[in-house]
Amino acid sequence: MEISLGLSNNPLPTSTATASHAFGSVAAARVELASPVPSEGNVGGKRRLGGLKSWSGKCGRIVQKCGESSMRAHPVKIGDKWMEYQGVGNWEGLLDPLDENLRSEILRYGEFVEAAYNSFEFDLSSEHYASCKFSRSSLLEQAGVRETGYCLTKNLKATCGVRLPEWVDRAPRWMMTRSSWIGYVAVCQDRREIARLGRRDVVIALRGTVTCLEWIENLRASLTCLHGHADDDAPMVESGFWSLYTSGDECTPSLREMIREEVAQVMATYADDDEPISLTLTGHSLGAALATLAAYDIRANFAGDANKDGPMVTVVSFGGPRVGNRSFRSHLERGGTKILRIVNSDDPVTKVPGFLSACDGKHVGVSGADVGLPGWLRKGIGGDPRWKYADLGQELRLSSSESSYLDKWDVATCHDLGTYLHLVSGFVSSTCPLRATARKMLHRIHHK
Repeated sequence: MEISLGLSNNPLPTSTATASHAFGSVAAARVELASPVPSEGNVGGKRRLGGLKSWSGKCGRIVQKCGESSMRAHPVKIGDKWMEYQGVGNWEGLLDPLDENLRSEILRYGEFVEAAYNSFEFDLSSEHYASCKFSRSSLLEQAGVRETGYCLTKNLKATCGVRLPEWVDRAPRWMMTRSSWIGYVAVCQDRREIARLGRRDVVIALRGTVTCLEWIENLRASLTCLHGHADDDAPMVESGFWSLYTSGDECTPSLREMIREEVAQVMATYADDDEPISLTLTGHSLGAALATLAAYDIRANFAGDANKDGPMVTVVSFGGPRVGNRSFRSHLERGGTKILRIVNSDDPVTKVPGFLSACDGKHVGVSGADVGLPGWLRKGIGGDPRWKYADLGQELRLSSSESSYLDKWDVATCHDLGTYLHLVSGFVSSTCPLRATARKMLHRIHHK
């Protein structure tokens, strides 16, 4: 069954065969690939991948079908260089060209995010809609991520804080789902994997937008101040993301409370161990934004607890939207949080919400990235701090247009997690964007 992707003209899932995983109003994912050799399941040399209901294992086959190396992470010995790959040097010299060990680590964390999607119950008719389909002990294996050396220690939920009018009580139950399973915490407990990684790694993996109320939260795009009065010097973050991170109800604690509690438990459990601990937060789309907020919160609350400077905190973000302003970025940098943003330049989600601020030392206005906006709009938001965002961390910039295997460059394909993993797997450098491109270049040179 072919599932096509739409924007706001079809913003909600309409059957159990469709699933959303995009920030904003994207209903389902289709990655259409041109496979060089027709095979079983291929029609006319093309393989169509449906939505996340049938996502398990397909990300790993995208590049194989294209004749490139597998997108599955190939374990490599990190050892005493682990801090370098976690960003202690801001990944200097590792991104362009892309270091093979770093590529493997990025893909490995992408698999953890894929597991979060695979474990989510998308069936609107199910009484378990928006919950986790698998038990904690078997989640990673059943989600298609095997032999990781990690054990799941905590399921995570996010609660929407929007207030709805009373008449919506008559709407279907799935539309009113406030608290939804959004990811998990997993701790590396295999001694061989700990030795390979050079530390005990704790992963917090978060999925992207799925439920109706999560979409509504995404649309609350103005910045809100984390504390004090809103101005250019105050750390501010996107209102909807902050609401999803901090809201709870009488039955479900907030995502912030769950993450704080679990991180405290993990740090206490392994406080006397010899190996260092790292916290790696990874997510796609909305999950990337929430991972960034969680990283900020963890550094603010756990610095200096278990280790001298607290655990090293790293964010690996796939297709994440903007999260906060320049002051928020400064707080992250001063706290030592390292953020690696994997960005597809053809993905509009990474360019929203709000506008980038540019500072010339005296004046803060709209950056060159937004100069195509109407003059009246740029003038209107120029002095309003609620709309001036800033990009965070270091960026690995990719492009769907460089891949000869992606037939469709629509919004959802460009934003799809499978597309991101495909591009990471094939990326070489800014001058030779994909491995397939490199082969074509060598072929042309050889035949001159």
